[in-house]
Amino acid sequence: MSLNEIDFERNSNPVDMVEQVASINQWEFERTDDEISMSVSGVWSDYDVSLSWMEDFEALHLACAFDLKVPENRIQETVNLISKINEQMLIGHFDLWSNDGVVMFRQALMLNGGAEATSEQLECLLGSGLEACERYYQAFQYVVWAGKSVKEALDAVLFETVGTA
Repeated sequence: MSLNEIDFERNSNPVDMVEQVASINQWEFERTDDEISMSVSGVWSDYDVSLSWMEDFEALHLACAFDLKVPENRIQETVNLISKINEQMLIGHFDLWSNDGVVMFRQALMLNGGAEATSEQLECLLGSGLEACERYYQAFQYVVWAGKSVKEALDAVLFETVGTA
């Protein structure tokens, strides 16, 4: 018998704990059995955050999108920007959903073998997604609406402030 044949029992749905986090933070949300969708205000944009429990994979999937529709003439440069950003990402990644022209950050928390999510893990999952969107939002704006190159956009948003005022 392999470990894959052992049936682990899960005590709770990870989305239950996400709902508690949303309530504590007073975020607007809608909930189904295995998915919660929230609207979270950031500095640069409001973000549509969705967390879905994917039972078959034993994964809690995070998708975070912002209000940015990429026009046809900026798709290739946006794809190039996403590629450069993803090279810098340790966890999670950005995607362009080509049918909708929407940029989205995605990441998953694996909870295989009946593992239960902790509040720290969920805060990290949500925090890293929102942080990535906040960090790169302006780069997407520069490429999509200002017509800047990938290099110009990344140079503008990734500069390091040195010293004190």
